Amino acid sequence: MLLHGIFPPITTPFYPDGRIYFRKLEQNVDQYSRGPIAGIVVQGSTGEAILLSDHERREVLKSARGAASNDKVLIAGTGIESAIETLRLTEYAYELGYDVAMVRTPHYYKGQMANPANMLAFYRFVCDRSPLPVVIYNFPQATGYDIPAELVIELAEHPILIAIKESAGSIEKVQKMVEGTRHIKRKATVTETSAAVTGRMLKAAASPATGADGGELVSIGAAAGAASAPKPSSAAVKVVGGLKTREKEVGFQVLVGAAQKLEPSLAVGAVGAILAFADCAPTACYEIYAAWKDGDVALAREKQERIAKAAQRIVGELSIPGVKYAMDFNGMYGGTPRLPLLPLTADKKAEVEQLLENIRN
Repeated sequence: MLLHGIFPPITTPFYPDGRIYFRKLEQNVDQYSRGPIAGIVVQGSTGEAILLSDHERREVLKSARGAASNDKVLIAGTGIESAIETLRLTEYAYELGYDVAMVRTPHYYKGQMANPANMLAFYRFVCDRSPLPVVIYNFPQATGYDIPAELVIELAEHPILIAIKESAGSIEKVQKMVEGTRHIKRKATVTETSAAVTGRMLKAAASPATGADGGELVSIGAAAGAASAPKPSSAAVKVVGGLKTREKEVGFQVLVGAAQKLEPSLAVGAVGAILAFADCAPTACYEIYAAWKDGDVALAREKQERIAKAAQRIVGELSIPGVKYAMDFNGMYGGTPRLPLLPLTADKKAEVEQLLENIRN
């Protein structure tokens, strides 16, 4: 599974009384789906998943899935302290049609988690049984546990574990994980323009509504006939309905979670990012990635400098209440957080508006 690009970990909208505002959730998902992002993360930290009941988590996953377009990768946050509960939520996300499961590090029993054997056992249990590819989610600012690079490198050998979202903010650690997993070689299905293709996308392309041929993968050479067969280099191209695909070699993929460090992270080998700042400024985040992919390092650094202060203050310091108000200011629906989190005061709202003055969608 290709996870290159920018992924917003979407927020969960609430009514003032704390109930989930599903209509606004679906509107946000639809709006993100129309932009240049690679996919959407549902029920990550920014989604306040830790503050929801199990039933609410499932309902949010279901609502977001129904509103998302078929050309975006859908990642479900399924990490719970218990390995068996993590697996159950992962299986539910699979049933809904999600493409990837993002599993945060268990952390409540910190003394035990410091023993590498426990963390290895947790992820191996989940990965051995998961119906979805798995992404490790490391967020020590919230969990108080920072998974060592050496442990990630060891876990990366598991064929179903395809990536890490690394939110610690250390460029050195990102580089160490990239270098330590460079030997891992896997293949992912992509479009002709190297965008991700998932099983859900192939199923949609092959559905009768698209006029496809029942979902059979057909090589372009075979479909065209021997007389007009393409060159051997095109033989790997397959067609499902109107979707042309090919295979691309990918390794273990390192994504980062700090928007203010996106460009330097890409420079040492990260392939993308899951950014809370992309909730309120998805285009600004994408522009950094796009410039980097185009080889324009100067432009990528210029775009990085443009958002660095705002990203650090809004996400790193004002946290979810800051992100939600920034969304309101920038044309999405943020609304209020759920208690014990409180909305921003008037002075903090004014500060967010000033920070985003030149970062509008």
